[in-house]
Amino acid sequence: MPLTPTPHNGAVAGDIAKTVLMPGDPLRAKYIADHYLDDVRCVNEVRNMLAFTGTYQGNPVTVMGGGMGMPSIGIYSYELFEFYGVESIIRVGSAGGVAEGIKVKDVVAGMGACTDSNYAAQYDLPGTFAPLASWNLLRRAVEAGQAQGVDVKVGNVLSSDHFYLDDPDSTRRWQKMGVLAVEMEAAALYMNAARAGKQALCLLTVSDLPLTGEGLSAEERQTGFHQMMEIALALTAPEE
Repeated sequence: MPLTPTPHNGAVAGDIAKTVLMPGDPLRAKYIADHYLDDVRCVNEVRNMLAFTGTYQGNPVTVMGGGMGMPSIGIYSYELFEFYGVESIIRVGSAGGVAEGIKVKDVVAGMGACTDSNYAAQYDLPGTFAPLASWNLLRRAVEAGQAQGVDVKVGNVLSSDHFYLDDPDSTRRWQKMGVLAVEMEAAALYMNAARAGKQALCLLTVSDLPLTGEGLSAEERQTGFHQMMEIALALTAPEE
């Protein structure tokens, strides 16, 4: 295992828990640490991609920002899996609701992640790879949502390389294929987990509806996703 810290993470071996919650926004990582974790210490400030390790209900957990887009989460999640011995990464992010019936503030679990990215080209596969969540984490997330009275919407999401689209009708074409929501990171996270033999899950709160224009403020996106956060934190407990 290569020595730590890495060029992108100032933590040393032992600073990072086996389970990591990974929002895109490092300030959302700080919010989760401040409001939910005990015995918290900051373990990374490199590039202001804040990471905090503490405990939740007695269970060790790290929460760390992952940035925007697949290149960013690709770097951070790769290093966590390969260099820090992390076993599970749970992305806790925002998404644009696409499917009919999806509403702002709904919680979505990405069972699979379609993508328009070329991220998988590095593996030189003789076909098209289907990035999937860990079934174990997905099942437990749905059960945690049920225990908390939250109807987690499970299905396919789109991990896009593009936030501003030259062809705005492309979103409707993904909608026709049953995609629930669009975000920018899950496919890379799932591919890194598959390659490392680790577990990953993408939990999303719908922050806007790009096809109708409805959406939340930046502050609401940073601090208002409590249902998703609490479902993800429930996954830090050992299985009974």
